Amino acid sequence: MKFTDGYWMVRKGYEIQNPAEIRDIVTDDASMTVYAATHRIEHKGDTLNGALLKATYSSPMPNVIQVRLNHHKGRVHQGPNFEIHTLPTEVDITVDEDVAVLKSGDLSVRVGRGKSWDVGFYVEDRKVTGSGHRGPGYITDPQDQPFFREQLELGIGEYVYGLGERFTPFVKNGQVVDIWNEDGGTSSEQAYKNIPFYLSNKGYGVFVNHPEKVSYEIASENVSKVQFSVSGESLEYFIIGGANPKEVLDNYTKLTGKPALPPAWTFGLWLTTSFTTDYDEATVNHFVDGMAERDLPLSVFHFDCFWMKEYQWCDFQWDQDMFPDPEGMLQRLKAKGLKICAWINPYIAEKSILFDEGMENGYLVKTADGSVWQWDMWQAGMGLVDFTNPAAVAWYQDKLKVLVDQGVDCFKTDFGERIPTHVVYHDGSDPMKMHNYYTHLYNKAVFDVLEEKLGKNEAALFARSATAGGQQFPVHWGGDCSSTYESMAESLRGGLSLGLSGFGFWSHDISGFELTAAPDVYKRWVQFGLLSSHSRLHGNESYRVPWLFDEESVDVVRSFTKLKCSLMPYLYPSAVESSVKGLPMMRAMVLEFPQDPTCATLDLQYMLGDSILVAPIFNKEGNVQYYVPEGKWTNLLTNESVSGGCWVNEHHDFTTLPVLVKPNTLLAIGHENSRPDYDYADQVALHLFELGEGQQARTIIVNTSGEEELTVTASRKNSVITVKAEGAVKPWSIVLRGIHEAVQVEEGSSQSGEQGVTITPASSGQQELTIHLG
Repeated sequence: MKFTDGYWMVRKGYEIQNPAEIRDIVTDDASMTVYAATHRIEHKGDTLNGALLKATYSSPMPNVIQVRLNHHKGRVHQGPNFEIHTLPTEVDITVDEDVAVLKSGDLSVRVGRGKSWDVGFYVEDRKVTGSGHRGPGYITDPQDQPFFREQLELGIGEYVYGLGERFTPFVKNGQVVDIWNEDGGTSSEQAYKNIPFYLSNKGYGVFVNHPEKVSYEIASENVSKVQFSVSGESLEYFIIGGANPKEVLDNYTKLTGKPALPPAWTFGLWLTTSFTTDYDEATVNHFVDGMAERDLPLSVFHFDCFWMKEYQWCDFQWDQDMFPDPEGMLQRLKAKGLKICAWINPYIAEKSILFDEGMENGYLVKTADGSVWQWDMWQAGMGLVDFTNPAAVAWYQDKLKVLVDQGVDCFKTDFGERIPTHVVYHDGSDPMKMHNYYTHLYNKAVFDVLEEKLGKNEAALFARSATAGGQQFPVHWGGDCSSTYESMAESLRGGLSLGLSGFGFWSHDISGFELTAAPDVYKRWVQFGLLSSHSRLHGNESYRVPWLFDEESVDVVRSFTKLKCSLMPYLYPSAVESSVKGLPMMRAMVLEFPQDPTCATLDLQYMLGDSILVAPIFNKEGNVQYYVPEGKWTNLLTNESVSGGCWVNEHHDFTTLPVLVKPNTLLAIGHENSRPDYDYADQVALHLFELGEGQQARTIIVNTSGEEELTVTASRKNSVITVKAEGAVKPWSIVLRGIHEAVQVEEGSSQSGEQGVTITPASSGQQELTIHLG
């Protein structure tokens, strides 16, 4: 929200009070509170009839500093609140006549004790941002409504990322962003997943601890500041430090929750009925069998909305006209090796058999007069489940448990954004704060059912809406995109932004949701989609099976689905890392290469894990321009080498695209390419790329429970490469890529091929190889 008129003036009707003079600093073992008058104090009479603003600094965990700005603290505080995790931390506080310092780990806040407001945040001795003159402000509008704002310094060359899944430009500088969940599609400034956290390429992050609307002006109202404001008498935020952007995300997700590890089967290809298409069991079987007949590996089949009867969403009952034997149908599909996903949302239509039950028991959100809140948007007479009522949560969950018992393995938790604000919740929550937070309660309720019924690391959602902390309930997808190259690009921007907001796993509707893609768009989006964290073919008014586009589409889907399945020994450890460190699997280039200034603004390419660069192609002609960081990289698909530190222009048909492996990489490729969940260590091929003199490459292979099974290290000294394997060693091989010298190995056999030289140990349990080059 903007409060000023240019740099000097205040907008008509607004009054801003800034901290002008520090009057006192009070400390205890864990915090430091600064009291500041809003005008100069020349004598005791000046202390009358004026405000005293407070800033309290503390630390919930190492390298995180909590800031609470406050005017009047006596107001009743209504929830909900984000769940904030804490860790033991030692806080060091020093106060002298010049400066007051609170230090947590390598992060510190320094408050100058001069005549003007001067607060700086430092990582070690490097200042990363600060709050200066006229930065914090207590503001009243023409209706005497209070607001609190902060302005943090933005350095020269500094870029801001994140703030949720935003489809606007990737770098947020110059934008105005409101943290307010809305169903706006992927072609607008609105977002399904609004996260009040941003990441700076300067090496810190800022999380605003407010579930209600937070308004940001990023280098816009004041071009050298990031401004954020909320309605009310106080403002709380956290400065999050780290040695690099990855550590910042690790610390942020320690604070707000780590992503759960999705089961390995979720990484295969998902196929859906699409939304408004006609379908019954025969239709489903036609698609499933058609995929099998064409050798198209399929892992999950999803039933979209109309598995329930129209006007009755949600009653959680199969439409008997279309599915007279749902239990039998699901078992027949599961016998074909498929997992089952079913669409749900948090709304109860008036025609649903559950509406009266929910109304009579107080399970639905109410208006101020005690009536059930209803409207006709989406479903006629739609009510909203009140997830602040524990009995309503249990009631909703019981309906889902029946579906799990029938054979449903996961749920697509659609919607959660169209949440009214003039309503009353069971627990008295502030409806303005609940607007964004509602989705957290919704997705948590569903995720908890799946964990309870199926076990830990077997739960998975396909969720559309989220707020801070929602990363704990993966997977999330990008919402309603169009079937165009432009929408494909905006989807990628949204996914990269969400990844820099603490979300590890993300997907999108391959070829677009709205309308029907041209065959070239379909094939290019298939490449992108199957080189994403999760991969789903889904649409609105038309089916998405590849043979309806053209025969080449069938080949492209087959090729890239099998490629992804074969990469699971590499991808699943990356998923484990995402769950442990809060890193996205699909990573903006700046996350992996923060010291390379060219990577700071790139949003048409990404790293899949830490070693594979993907540059999707966004045109019919097959032309692509992408940037390669320093080093000699190798295209995984063509085996061609690319020298980095520059931009590259290439042309690709539909069988290839830039999929480059970083030098000094030991890439694990599995023997199985028809499913994503198999024994990754068995018969694994370890592809060694461009191992330099004195360099070392290492890979960890896990099982489908995410537990480490095998660690392999390759090191090079002069012309000798030594490979050591530790753990449950099963039959394995190593493939030298980018090696042009002759190869000799005593402990096994070697064979030259199209990709490189494949070396097989003499015995399946052999744990060390010595390879001589030249």
